[in-house]
Amino acid sequence: MRHDFQIAHNSGLIRGSLVPVLAITLFCIFVVIAIFNTFVATKDYEGEIIERDIKKLADAIHRIEKDCKIYTVESTLNSINFLNVKSFVGSQVGPINLKHPERWQGPYMDRNPSIQSIEYLLVRTKKGYFVTPGKGVRLPNGKIVGEDIKLDEDSDIEAMMKDEQQFGYKGKSLAAPVDIKKRGPFYIPGAPLHYSL
Repeated sequence: MRHDFQIAHNSGLIRGSLVPVLAITLFCIFVVIAIFNTFVATKDYEGEIIERDIKKLADAIHRIEKDCKIYTVESTLNSINFLNVKSFVGSQVGPINLKHPERWQGPYMDRNPSIQSIEYLLVRTKKGYFVTPGKGVRLPNGKIVGEDIKLDEDSDIEAMMKDEQQFGYKGKSLAAPVDIKKRGPFYIPGAPLHYSL
C-alpha cells in the first residue's frame, strides 16, 4: 500500500511541475515570434508597401504623361504631392508643367502615398525620370535615402534598383522609371523668354 501512495504522490509532483514548464516554454516561443515579427517580417512588409506604392505612382505619372504631355519637371528632386488634385488653373500642377492641362483627369489617386510620413519623389536625372522613396526614408536594407543613397541629376538610379545596398531589396526594386518624353522648344504666351528642353 505504501508503494501505491508513493507512485501517486510522485505522479502529482511530475504533473505539478510540468504545467509551469509548458507555460514558460510557450511564453518563450511567443516572445521569439514577437521579436521575429518586429525586426524581420516588418522589413519585408515595408519593402512590399514601398514596391506597391512606387508602382502605383509610376502608373499615375505615366497616365498624366499620356493624357496631358508633361513639358517640364521643376527641379531634380520633386515631391509627389499633386496626384489627388481634381482641377487647377494654369499649366502647372505641383512640380510639373503640362502641355495640355485641359486634359487633366484628376484626381489620379485618392491620396498621395507616403512612407514613414515622407512623400515619394519624382527624380530627374540625365538618364531619365524615376519614382523613389523620399529623402530621409530608411529602407528595409537599413540605408537612408539622401544620406546613404545620394540622389542628384548624375545618379544612376537604374543601376541602384539592382543593387541590394541601394534601391534593391530581396529581388524587389524600391524605385521605378517613368517614361516622360523630352519635348522641343515651347513658348508661354505673353512671356518674353524662349524655353526648351
